[in-house]
Amino acid sequence: MTALHPTREQIQLIEVMAAIGHPVRAQIVRTLWAQGPGEELFCGSVLPDVPKSTLTNHWRVLREAGVIRQRPEGRKLFITLRRDDLDARFPGLLDLVVQESAAM
Repeated sequence: MTALHPTREQIQLIEVMAAIGHPVRAQIVRTLWAQGPGEELFCGSVLPDVPKSTLTNHWRVLREAGVIRQRPEGRKLFITLRRDDLDARFPGLLDLVVQESAAM
């Protein structure tokens, strides 16, 4: 089964903010942000201390809001921050979110 990702035009600000408003998801965004543009991470390496069952829900919320892209490879799942899409839709939003959440 392939996960659905919204197109750039379908990404809505309210959904993005709701998704990244959760502390665990904000940490995921900060972790992906630190990797640099277009860099993928194995989903199990992002927050290794959080149970896989918990992270599955967080991945879904972030993916459906258009914050991350998931790519399966064999039995592994890789995630990327959709930085280009989010910057195109909401210029400066990710910078602000990463700075604000890091200050907390």
